[in-house]
Amino acid sequence: MVVGARRAGLSISQSAQLLGFSRTTISRVYKQWCEKGKTSSMRQSCGRKCLVDARGQRRMGRLIQADRRATLTEITTSYNRGMQQSICEATTRTTLRRMGYNSRRPHR
Repeated sequence: MVVGARRAGLSISQSAQLLGFSRTTISRVYKQWCEKGKTSSMRQSCGRKCLVDARGQRRMGRLIQADRRATLTEITTSYNRGMQQSICEATTRTTLRRMGYNSRRPHR
């Protein structure tokens, strides 16, 4: 979009206002495109890969459905029992939050 706006004849300021980016971003992206032909950043592929993939999330969901009152420690130990790569409780907590589970206390 940045390259298209600049090639259409818009100035850096007009492109920034139209697209909602800063002038620095517009000029940097256009410069990288002119010099290297680069059209996208690799930012989305940086960082550590998730230890629990989609299959692991389904498995964790089945563990939770089997015992709704299980603690985080119990869920982690039962998950690690059948897997080659073990995960810690913080990873379990993050995965459960990503799956939509929150901590709740049962009614008396």
